[in-house]
Amino acid sequence: MSKFWSPFVKDLVPYVPGEQPKLSKLVKLNTNENPYGPSPRAITAMQAELNDGLRLYPDPNGERLKHAVAEYYGVCPAQVFVGNGSDEVLAHAFHGLFQHDRPLLFPDISYSFYPVYCGLYGIAYETVALDEQFQIDVADYNRPNGGIIFPNPNAPTGCLLPLQAIEQLLQANTESVVLIDEAYVDFGGESAIALVDRYPNLLVTQTLSKSRSLAGLRVGLAVGHPDLIEALERIKNSFNSYPLDRIAIAGAAAAFEDRAHFQQTCQQVIDSREAVVTAMQGLGFEVLPSAANFIFARHPQRDAAAVAASLREQGVIVRHFKQPRIEQFLRITIGTPEQNHALLAALG
Repeated sequence: MSKFWSPFVKDLVPYVPGEQPKLSKLVKLNTNENPYGPSPRAITAMQAELNDGLRLYPDPNGERLKHAVAEYYGVCPAQVFVGNGSDEVLAHAFHGLFQHDRPLLFPDISYSFYPVYCGLYGIAYETVALDEQFQIDVADYNRPNGGIIFPNPNAPTGCLLPLQAIEQLLQANTESVVLIDEAYVDFGGESAIALVDRYPNLLVTQTLSKSRSLAGLRVGLAVGHPDLIEALERIKNSFNSYPLDRIAIAGAAAAFEDRAHFQQTCQQVIDSREAVVTAMQGLGFEVLPSAANFIFARHPQRDAAAVAASLREQGVIVRHFKQPRIEQFLRITIGTPEQNHALLAALG
């Protein structure tokens, strides 16, 4: 039936998300979900929205959530954009900020949705190689571009670029947008949102899927200069004027307001990560330094695909990427202490 497709569709190579196995007994460490539940205050706020009010459209601007985000980060609501997961926010940024004559730059090992969006929106891009330690060197980005984007911490490596290096990048790149994708920043990094008032070309995206345990709610956001936010709003209102439902707005706002739960669960993940890293190194694995809720590891004597297959036979699912440079690495989500113990027992 492809004769009915628009011509460009046949050339698209869609993003492939991590497997969501149907079996309930598996130790699922392949999609970077948070092992701890969302804020009880968020659950209560969402339950309060389950009423007759659902016959009415939600606030198209998500003002309650924008104010909660603005208060949390010390910015004004006009600097905040909210959308249906950070992937949708990123899509609007690619569409509205990166369609220029010069190529978009991002790392050769990075979030694999970036080249997908370039294909969808017809954006030329160039990849910039990570160094031998799989780190981003900002000096490598000092070349003509129509924009720069990378996750921080990077995915799937988990490696963090310090804020000072991001500021150096911004000072050297004033004529195009620099987008810092902070899906994992709460597990060991400092948000570049601290820099948005000084750099009008900086856009920072975040998600509530990881550190706020709301992957099933699909809420993402961006913070930047009001001019950048207006571009995203124009795209959004030409695409889907009611992206966030009443339940999502209420739950996400309450999640931002519950700082104690957020800080406690993030710290639990960080503590578990450090314990898993130490144990993995004891088993002979090389583990890249991680500031995320996952680790990226390889064993000098074991084939990564074979290790992943062996773990799967023991009921533990991890992520293996087949692309060059990283085909011998496994990306392993940090789970509960019980899940981490099962992982280490299976590896042993």
